[in-house]
Order: sequence, then C-alpha cells, then structure tokens
Amino acid sequence: MCKGLAALPHSCLERAKEIKIKLGILLQKPDSAVDLVIPYNEKPEKPAKAHKPSLEEVLQWRQSLDKLLQSSYGFASFKSFLKSEFSEENLEFWVACENYKKIKSPVKMAEKAKQIYEEFIQTEAPKEVNIDHFTKDITMKNLVEPSPRSFDLAQKRIYALMEKDSLPRFVRSEFYMELIK
Repeated sequence: MCKGLAALPHSCLERAKEIKIKLGILLQKPDSAVDLVIPYNEKPEKPAKAHKPSLEEVLQWRQSLDKLLQSSYGFASFKSFLKSEFSEENLEFWVACENYKKIKSPVKMAEKAKQIYEEFIQTEAPKEVNIDHFTKDITMKNLVEPSPRSFDLAQKRIYALMEKDSLPRFVRSEFYMELIK
C-alpha cells in the first residue's frame, strides 16, 4: 500500500502520475468514448525497427540533445524512455512548439497557440510542463498576439531541462545501453 510521499515505492509513484494524467484527460470533453480508454503498458514500447544507428551516432547522443532529436531512431528511443518514466510531456511540448513555428495562417496559429497553452502551460494543464512563473507570464503575454516566436522562451527552458536532466538519465538507461552493445 502507498503510504507517505517519501516512502512511496517507484511503482506507486508511476501509478500516481498515470492516474493524474488520466484525470486530466477525463476532465477534458472527450470526442468519443474511445478517448477515455488509456492503455496501461507493463513494458515500455520499443522504437520502430527503422535503420539502426551506428555506434558512432549513438555515442554522439551523449554529447548533444540536438543530435539525438535529429535522429529518427534516437528520437523514438528517447520518447520511449520518457514514456517509461511518465515524463514525456517535455518532449511533446518541444515537438508541439516546433510544429507551431511552421504554421503560416494567423487563424490556425491562434488556435494552435491556445491548444498548446491549455495542454502544456496553464496551471493544472493535463501535460503541464515545469516552467517558472516568469517564463509562464512572458509566454502568456506573447499569446495576446500569437507569432511563430510566442513559445520561444518556454521552449528554450524545456529544452535546457531535457538537456540537463532527461538526457543524462537516458544515457544511463537500459534503452541506451542496449544500443551501445
């Protein structure tokens, strides 16, 4: 049984985070009953069998989050690792920002900005990313008149967090160790 935050076993913490995510999704209006079904995977999914990267390429990922994210295999491996830790919201936010920058239509840009804000930035968002209040305030001000640069500061903060926190954990993980064998 899960008792006291400090005494929580790893599996209880994972389950608690999963429940938080499910509740966040349930609070949104679903388009259909299918949206309410969230599979629970005992084993994290492996990246698709694409072209396996060379050892040299995999070793470069240790030094550079950019190199990792530019490799389709590296990206998929990193995403699977983050999912296994229930911490994929940072990567999802970063990808959403990258896609947002490509939007040309001001109307679509405003719609997407609202969606990104509600999904990742606002307090108690279903996939809320960990950014400071200053960054959150700047981002909110930028959304008054959405532009391709509206999320730049928040995206830079999340990238730095992934680079300093998630990447080192990834290169120590079983996912990564399997690739360098």
